[in-house]
Order: sequence, then structure tokens, then C-alpha cells
Amino acid sequence: MALSRSVLVLRALGLGDLLTAVPALRGLRAAYPDDRVVLAAPESLRELVDLIDAVDELLPTAGLGALRPAGPPPRLAVNLHGRGPQSIRDLLTAGANDLLTHSHPDFPELPGPRWRADMHEVDRWCRLLAFGGIDADPTALRLPEPAEPAAETNVVVLHPGAAYPARRWPADRFARVARVLTADGHQVVITGSPGEVPLATAVAEQADLPLSSVYAGRTGLAQLAALVAAAALVVCGDTGVGHLATAFGTPSVLLFGPTAPARWGPPSAARQHRTLWAGRAGDPHGDQPDPGLLTIRPEQVLTAASALLGEKVRHG
Repeated sequence: MALSRSVLVLRALGLGDLLTAVPALRGLRAAYPDDRVVLAAPESLRELVDLIDAVDELLPTAGLGALRPAGPPPRLAVNLHGRGPQSIRDLLTAGANDLLTHSHPDFPELPGPRWRADMHEVDRWCRLLAFGGIDADPTALRLPEPAEPAAETNVVVLHPGAAYPARRWPADRFARVARVLTADGHQVVITGSPGEVPLATAVAEQADLPLSSVYAGRTGLAQLAALVAAAALVVCGDTGVGHLATAFGTPSVLLFGPTAPARWGPPSAARQHRTLWAGRAGDPHGDQPDPGLLTIRPEQVLTAASALLGEKVRHG
């Protein structure tokens, strides 16, 4: 019996990183319809990976240095993780017939496109595939809604957390937005990771919302995805939840800083999303809120929310 052939893809990063790679994954699936597409990504993302029609198997991989390929060598290994060198070294251990990656001076024998820091993350990986003669549609970002029913529907989801303090809009400003939207008749819920429960609780308390509105720490990834998919609006920073809103077509107000939306934002043609950015680039891994992010005022967020909710929202 002939062994099944596979394509191994490394993207051992976070939620937003996974969702920006969906068009490239779909391009690989179309190019190799008879092969198994194996995605090396964290186990914590499994519930979302299951929604991606282009992936046949998740190979749990916590990060760089953790890739443990099993079975026969893949026919192709694809580096959607980064520019290298460690991600390239990890994939070379898989023994693939071919490796598709960006060029790196540590591996002059491997052809690949030059890394460009100024590209949108979605376009970056579609361009890599194009180098290998594989077509990918950068607009193919949508996912089917989760089968799991949402805990709430038609609510406004506020997600105040972010991976680094530089990307976190202040809690009191989220609270101001929550207070005004609640006064205008909208049900507001606050999401976050288990580590963000204190932040989400602080927003709820400052907005005079009941603790039942805090979903931080009590939703798995599938439940969070269902909540976003069924929401009337999402308000958040440059986070994975913003990419969930894009994936499910949920209207969103996205607060960018210090990274430009041209690098990580939703498609510019997607009119159900509003991006707010001061136009100042900075360190996305900083330990203090980015100065540009701090120039965004609650009134701007409420104006954008009003346009997407189809009604006038009071700012007082």
C-alpha cells in the first residue's frame, strides 16, 4: 500500500497569527488536493484549527524548537512561522523533499523571496507561496461559524487585553465605552484570557456592569469564537480577537498602536470594520501603552461603533 503524502506547515504562534495564515493554507490545499496538510501549531488552537477547511491534521507544536514530525518525510515543508534561522532549522529536521521559506543568509543554498518588514502579514505568506508557484487568495479569510452555540447573541464584545502592554488601551477608556453603549440599550460583555480576569473585572466595575458580563477566564477558544461570531460588534486592540471578527465577518472597531493596520488589520475593502490609528509606529512589545494608542479617545470609538451599529450613540 502506498504511503500517504503530506505537506508540513510550521506556524507555531498565536491566535491572530493562525488566522492571518488561512489564505496561504487554503492555497496549499488547492495546490496539493491529494496530500494531507499537517499544521504544526500549538495544541491550544485545536478548536479553531478544526474550523479551517484547508488543514487535515494538527501537529501539536508549542513553539520554535518543539517541532516533532512523525511518519514519513513530507513532500513539502512550508515555513509560515518567520524568516528563520531557527524555524528553518526546525523544518529541515522533517526531511522534506522540498522546503519553501524566505531566504536567510545562514542558509544560502535555500532559495526564497527576500523578507519584507513592510508587508501585511496575510500578503507576506501569499507572496511566499507565489515564489513556489502556488496561488493563494489573500481575501480568503472567512471561517464557518462554530457548531457550538454562543453563550450570548447580538451583544457588544469588549476585549481590553492584548499580548503586550504597548497594545493595551486603558481600562478606564474601555469602561467609558461600555457605560455609554449600555446606556444606549446594548448588552456589553467583556472577554479575556484567564490571566486577564482582573483587567476585565476592572472594566466591568468601572462601567457599573454586573460580574456576569465578564466572560474572561470562563470561555474556551471555541466558546470565544462562537461569542464573537454571534456578536453585534467587537471592540478591541491589535489582538487575536480582532482577527476572529474578521474571520466571522462580525463588525468591529479595532484600536491600533504601535503597529499600523496596514500590517495586521482587516482587509481595507471590508467595510464592516473600522480601524483607528494615530499614524505613529512604535515597539509592539513595549511594557507601557504606546503613545500613539493613547491618542485614541473614547469618543472616536463610540463614533465608529455608532456607524457600525446603525444608530446614533451618545458620547455623554
